[in-house]
Amino acid sequence: MNVVEMVDRSSMIAALNAELKIRPRETAIVTVDMHRGHLDMSVATMPTKPEDASRVIGNAKELLNYARSLGIPIIHVKLVMRRLRNIGTETNNVPFWQALHKINNEKDRLTPGRASTANEHNVEGSPGCDLIPELYHEGDYVIDNKKRLDCFIGTDLDLLLKSLHVRTICFMGINTNTCVLNTSFTAFNLNYGVVVLSDCVASMYGDDLHVFGLQNVARCIGWVLTNDEVREKMEEGLKLNN
Repeated sequence: MNVVEMVDRSSMIAALNAELKIRPRETAIVTVDMHRGHLDMSVATMPTKPEDASRVIGNAKELLNYARSLGIPIIHVKLVMRRLRNIGTETNNVPFWQALHKINNEKDRLTPGRASTANEHNVEGSPGCDLIPELYHEGDYVIDNKKRLDCFIGTDLDLLLKSLHVRTICFMGINTNTCVLNTSFTAFNLNYGVVVLSDCVASMYGDDLHVFGLQNVARCIGWVLTNDEVREKMEEGLKLNN
């Protein structure tokens, strides 16, 4: 396979960032699969790299606390799979996930150096389904019936966002190139403003796909901001509300 050089679109992205306005009263933060099944190495069934987990949890905690101080709603969406009688878990309905499970039984190909299993990932009642404790506060919203890569499919996320009068969604979570990216595309298609928080996302699939996910958002459907950048935009947005 030929290696394709990354195209430099930094000037376009900078110009787009200058156009972005974030009004806190019209904004929500959606955390995507910020659960122990990805981020707690003691129980994770599809783990990120430990250093990525530490980075994401620390940065997410800081930004979520800041957002709460502004009254911005926090919505945690997490994958939870049922066991189905005589079938196994709900992942058995997805051919590609079954293939991943098969090859990972032979070797840790999905997450090299880290054990990983699609079939037993976030099965209902398992500790992996628990949110990372320091990221949840009383008053946050939780959606726990996510079944696929897109947080909107089969959940009431869109209804909740509309009930909260949200126009801009800031996303954080796992994985940059799958669940965060898929959900960002649907949010774009539903006419929401899309922001992905680069300090608070990671991918168990590798740094290359992490970078791809961020580039795909920034160059096609939304904005990719650091914690410092989004705080600055939110502070500017507070003045717009007056």
